[in-house]
Amino acid sequence: MEKALFFDIDGTIWDKGQRIPDSTREAFRLMKERGHRLFICSGRTRVFIPDAPLMPLGFDGVLAGCGTFVEYCGQVKFYHRIGEEEILRVNNFLRDLGAAYILEGHRCIYADAERFPEGSLFVREVAKALGENMARVSGNEGSLEVSKFCANYLEDMGRQKELEQWLGKDYTVIHRDGNFVEVVPKGFSKATGIQKICGILGISHEDTYSFGDSTNDLDMLGYTAHSVAMGDGMQQAKDAAEYVTAPLQEDGIYKACKHYGLI
Repeated sequence: MEKALFFDIDGTIWDKGQRIPDSTREAFRLMKERGHRLFICSGRTRVFIPDAPLMPLGFDGVLAGCGTFVEYCGQVKFYHRIGEEEILRVNNFLRDLGAAYILEGHRCIYADAERFPEGSLFVREVAKALGENMARVSGNEGSLEVSKFCANYLEDMGRQKELEQWLGKDYTVIHRDGNFVEVVPKGFSKATGIQKICGILGISHEDTYSFGDSTNDLDMLGYTAHSVAMGDGMQQAKDAAEYVTAPLQEDGIYKACKHYGLI
């Protein structure tokens, strides 16, 4: 019986250096031989998911932007874009609040580097990875194509609470490391992306598995019939998962797939 497996990228498929264990590659190969369907399920928007190192692993599709984008066999099946007036309202609020933020779309990511601390490694890494697919917010306010966003570097906790209160009605705020928050329109999550692709392909819920390591994986870990947290992941992910496997670089994916009889 074929199964559908959904994998986070960062901290699950690869580590901070984007190193993928050989055992993970082997697990994917063996699962494809058995006819299982493999999907990336990431908080990254599609433009920030590189095909070259990932798609040859055997993925059938990509669920990106925390459920705001669904792709199967290279074809876009669903995309939710925040309305133009709404994203301008969000942009004005974040700018006036003094936040450093990135607006994330299907085709482009927008950021004003000067809003981040000087020499920000995060901004440099994003710019290096995206090239011409990264643009400034300033000057592009009339053509922003955005499905989610993230904000950081609000050291004033009062301002941080103001941000969360303002966003709370229309958005889900996901706390990551430090003052970094990931913000997704309400009604969308990795779980809703899984629901959508399973509905399209007729995949039974009992045949779903998810693999993650962080707070933006909690919805999918709680939704799928079976769920795996990486041994070196965040405690919240471990608490939400059915099974906690070994750390990423200690053959975590391979061992979890063995545990469930998927390989």
